[in-house]
Amino acid sequence: MHLMGLLDTPTAGKIIFEGTDTTRFSEPELARLRNKKIGFVFQSFNLLPRTTAVENVGLPLIYSGVSRDTRRERASAMLAKVDLSPRLENTPAQLSGGQQQRVAIARALINDPSIIFADEPTGNLDTKSGAAIMALFKKLNQEGTTIILVTHEINVARAASRTIRLRDGKIVSDTRN
Repeated sequence: MHLMGLLDTPTAGKIIFEGTDTTRFSEPELARLRNKKIGFVFQSFNLLPRTTAVENVGLPLIYSGVSRDTRRERASAMLAKVDLSPRLENTPAQLSGGQQQRVAIARALINDPSIIFADEPTGNLDTKSGAAIMALFKKLNQEGTTIILVTHEINVARAASRTIRLRDGKIVSDTRN
């Protein structure tokens, strides 16, 4: 996922993203591409601990040059999509693991990316919240967003339109659901 998300550089070969060879991109060019086109949902959330939920979600917008008021407005709307409107001013320490996960998901979606990499996005969620996030991902996918999701949960994998199973770094099956 780190290679596909342009977080790591390949030791050989090329990574073609939307028809463009990214192999020779500088780090600032890669950072701009990731900010504009890629959303990440990390398994460990990667939220800033002393920053509120609305500020954590709005963080990618800073790098896009969006004004403070517009950042807050858009981040608040995104938090509403993941059912966290009452928690805008809470820091990660004031949120449950599932709530932190939803903040991380909202942050990944804030720049309307063309592709989302999600590492165990439902792993810390209760069944109802997990189903709501999967419904949101399914809707985004139907609207044209590519979702690359890693999971160990069979029900989550079944919700995908395509499942690629890996074992020891090798593809063992590739099926359409």
